Amino acid sequence: MSYPELKCHVFVDFDGTIAVEDTTDILLERFALPEWRAIEQEWNEGLIGSRECLVRQIDLVRARPEEIDAFISTIKIDPGFAGFASLCSKQGHDITVISDGLDRTIRKVLSRENLALDFFANAFESCGEDRWRLDFPYSRGDCPTLAGNCKCQFTDSERQLPRIMIGDGRSDFCVAARVDLVLAKGQLALHCAEVGIQHIVFEDFEEASHHLLGWLAEQHMSSEYRTMNAERLRGG
Repeated sequence: MSYPELKCHVFVDFDGTIAVEDTTDILLERFALPEWRAIEQEWNEGLIGSRECLVRQIDLVRARPEEIDAFISTIKIDPGFAGFASLCSKQGHDITVISDGLDRTIRKVLSRENLALDFFANAFESCGEDRWRLDFPYSRGDCPTLAGNCKCQFTDSERQLPRIMIGDGRSDFCVAARVDLVLAKGQLALHCAEVGIQHIVFEDFEEASHHLLGWLAEQHMSSEYRTMNAERLRGG
């Protein structure tokens, strides 16, 4: 069942959400010098933001472009995501991928899966030979978590549509408090429970599709109730 009256903008995280694992961590495990783990620990302890963490870690990567692309070709996504994206398209909802990960990874994975979706992520660029650099076209100086890609800017610009965030990690913490519906798993679900952000826990995108339809049904029924109540008051 669909509810075409209500159109939403759905924002989806990539690593650990669309992709079944954190693809940046796996890339670092395979191609970075071992010092990357100490940098990760600094980030886990809150000593540095994700932007500084990523810059220092990517500087330790040693792999030629063809090696990186071969690695990307092995990345698996949630089997239900294509169906979820199709559901959003059929119902007229916008869907955007927002990630604090690597644009090269996301672009190639979405293309491989024939998913023509807008996405925003950090720029992962070859410096020649086996060296890489990271650029942050979507960073903001006022980002409270010092993320490479401050996700709040995308949801803040969509006030005209109900906003839905689907994610699993720390880069989704701030934006979760700014949207109309949060579908969460992993660290994001724990964070929402801890700070009192209303959310729906999900395991995969088949379940996320079910929750989205349920929420839309609730909004539709609530809207119908308000309309009937208003008509009843006018009639009285």
